[in-house]
Amino acid sequence: MTDNQGDTVYVWDPFVRIAHWSVAAGFAIAFLTEDDTLTLHVWAGYLVGILVAGRVLWGLIGPRYARFSDFVYRPRTVVRYIVDLLLFRAERHIGHSPAGGAMVVALLLGLAATVGTGLVDYAITEKAGPLAGVVAGSHINHSGEGLSLLNAAKADEDRGDKGRKGEKRKTSAWRGIHEIFANLTMALVIAHIGGVLLASVVHRENLVRAMIAGRKRR
Repeated sequence: MTDNQGDTVYVWDPFVRIAHWSVAAGFAIAFLTEDDTLTLHVWAGYLVGILVAGRVLWGLIGPRYARFSDFVYRPRTVVRYIVDLLLFRAERHIGHSPAGGAMVVALLLGLAATVGTGLVDYAITEKAGPLAGVVAGSHINHSGEGLSLLNAAKADEDRGDKGRKGEKRKTSAWRGIHEIFANLTMALVIAHIGGVLLASVVHRENLVRAMIAGRKRR
């Protein structure tokens, strides 16, 4: 889209801007809430998951600056841009810079992994969510006879403490994996904020305002 006004050019379409800030809010809420506010945590995770899926689709069919083809660069180009940025000599890009594009991909992967492992943990511990049926269907006894969720729980009880301890370890493992991905994603968010601030200084433009208004200096 080339809706130019004066010395600025239209870059970020409404979906990119709304998804960006909504994901930021959703992830922050989910990161700061856990067992005591599980419902809020879960719904914030749902919001992030839906927006991530939408952003991936938009990266394939959206306008020019929203597409992956516009901002996914070779690793060598990304590294060179980061070095130049740290030396205050990086080339300015109207859309995402090589480092910015790499961060978009990294964040989408991190968020997807966080949401995915969270859904598995939620299905196991609360027997709820979109994966609950899948998790219930995975409870099959060693003789090959399929068990319903109720029968699986009864079979675990009959097997005694050993079965219950095994299930507890499984649940704890998924919770731990979920938290690892959440912390890694938060580290990416912090790096993203630092990169945006640095690029704003180097290129002498307010990139945060650009993501709000949708326009950048020509």
